[in-house]
Amino acid sequence: MKEFAHVHRFLCIRSSVRSTRLAPESGIVEVLNHGWGKEGLIPLWAGEGDRPTPDFIRQAGADALMAGETFYTQQRGITELRQALADYYGRQFGVRRPLDAFTVTGSGMQAIKLAIEAVSGPGDEILYLSPSWPNLPAAFALSGGKPVPFVMDVEDGRWSIDMDRFEAAVTPRTRALFINTPSNPSGWVATKDDLKAILAIARKHNLWIIADEIYSRFFYEGTRAPSFLDVSEDDDLILYVNSFSKNWAMTGWRVGWIVAPPAIGQALENLVQYSTSGVAQFMQKGALKAITDGDAFVDEQVALANKARDVFCDILQSTNRVVIEKPAGAFYAFFKIDGLTDTRPAAIDIVDRANVGLAPGTAFGPGGEEFMRACFLRRIDQVEDAAGRLAAYISSL
Repeated sequence: MKEFAHVHRFLCIRSSVRSTRLAPESGIVEVLNHGWGKEGLIPLWAGEGDRPTPDFIRQAGADALMAGETFYTQQRGITELRQALADYYGRQFGVRRPLDAFTVTGSGMQAIKLAIEAVSGPGDEILYLSPSWPNLPAAFALSGGKPVPFVMDVEDGRWSIDMDRFEAAVTPRTRALFINTPSNPSGWVATKDDLKAILAIARKHNLWIIADEIYSRFFYEGTRAPSFLDVSEDDDLILYVNSFSKNWAMTGWRVGWIVAPPAIGQALENLVQYSTSGVAQFMQKGALKAITDGDAFVDEQVALANKARDVFCDILQSTNRVVIEKPAGAFYAFFKIDGLTDTRPAAIDIVDRANVGLAPGTAFGPGGEEFMRACFLRRIDQVEDAAGRLAAYISSL
């Protein structure tokens, strides 16, 4: 029996190691760890701004915490927050969804993970646009699925999808299309025609769409980016994943949500139960305040990002050694530096010599290897300083 127990333990350890291989260290984290604590470094590597959560949101969360709202609560989210989410979609997207369409999650990342598990199983394929946020393929693989990257076309920094080639990538094992627009990292934004074409492919092949529209408010050519909500019907197979992190400077709160056909609401609630059993009620009260009274703050965030985008991109363009296109959405510059093809060691070198933290394109998968990503949602003086340091570094190469 002891020998059997030893073998069983060994197999468990080996299985654990195999799971770790499916979730490799992010290339962003590697650079972050290298530069963490370096004096004077300007960190543009992570997907967050430099503003803390606004006082009115923090106060709402603190009040609920001090009032003792620390017990188990509704697993799909408190009724008040789900109603506020429904009102938000009416206000921002001009659509009405029933309360049963909304599930509150423990972050946008969990929303993605639950959406994947709700519509696919082991061995199923999920087709996603690449370059992409590195968490995506790892999340697919950890759920037992097969992540299949579709490398977008790019010319002079402008990204696009060849729809014929995209449809050709669909196989009998494909269960879902994962569409992130506005895109992290590229800033690409799908047009309504793009969304209609993708939806037609999904309908034709009976596929789910997982729509990551987290950056929809960060759009520089209108009030918000085009959404599948603009082109779809209520009964289309679409799961919308979103987060409070970006709009309301709540990255550390870890609160997100899913909008789904009510028919799969119970499945999503079950997945919440077996993972986190819900989001702390006092954090939901902060999120409630954000989505109810936080539109003006989001407008400020977008205005700041728009100005910072121009400052950062203009300085790098002036070097004449950078391929960079001002992104239509999100808050990242995704650019190529002449002569740099291996961006992982280059990002380390930039930390050491320019004291600026960037995310290497290698972290974003196929199609991104020769690019760098910079988050420009920061104070304008810091963005200008960082871009100037990068310009000097590029000139020294």
